[in-house]
Amino acid sequence: MTRPGGGTGERAPAPRLLVCTRTTAYRHDSIPDGVHALRTLGEFEVDHTEDPAVLERPLDRYGAVVFLSTSGEVLTPAGRDRLTAYVEGGGGFVGVHAAACTEEDWPYYGELLGARFDRHPACQPGRVLVEDPAHPATRELPPVWQFTDEWYDFRTNPRGAVRVLARADESSYEGGGMGADHPLVWCREQGAGRVFYTALGHTAEAWTDRRFLAHLRGGIGWAARTV
Repeated sequence: MTRPGGGTGERAPAPRLLVCTRTTAYRHDSIPDGVHALRTLGEFEVDHTEDPAVLERPLDRYGAVVFLSTSGEVLTPAGRDRLTAYVEGGGGFVGVHAAACTEEDWPYYGELLGARFDRHPACQPGRVLVEDPAHPATRELPPVWQFTDEWYDFRTNPRGAVRVLARADESSYEGGGMGADHPLVWCREQGAGRVFYTALGHTAEAWTDRRFLAHLRGGIGWAARTV
């Protein structure tokens, strides 16, 4: 991707994100905190929507489409077609937390994201174990990161189909259901596009945590090809 202004001494414009927070099932109270945090990161221009018609329109102007704690069926058939063409053609897609609880009736979405949500224990403190500290989403995190979240279990283990960046340490909290190999953060390629997913982001407090924001900044930047 060629960044505008390159070689002229001008600062390139910030990449634009389309942040979708539509929910037709459970709705997280932290969604407004997440939108506000992405707007104030200073790295991106943010268009926020809960209107499915917006995703029926051309998406090429966006560095990435972000599903921020979406849930249920959030896209129209035309929107599904548009998102597919966008990612397959080289666009970035980012899923945050309940994005794994989205578009259950669309098989492509499960493949795109890498895994689907199964269950979670009570929200509680635990430990994130960084596996790949070289990735932009994890390079500012400590090897063992203390965090509070819902610690999502997934129906299948995505390892082998994705690049796992971090996993949950189930010995650090109660109620884990995946065992020692519990991917929590990963990335992958889909067609010519890039996909990043983090299961973290349940609480409002997460969206003021500097490490979590660095984690999101790096993951989104990777998907949008700006880092």
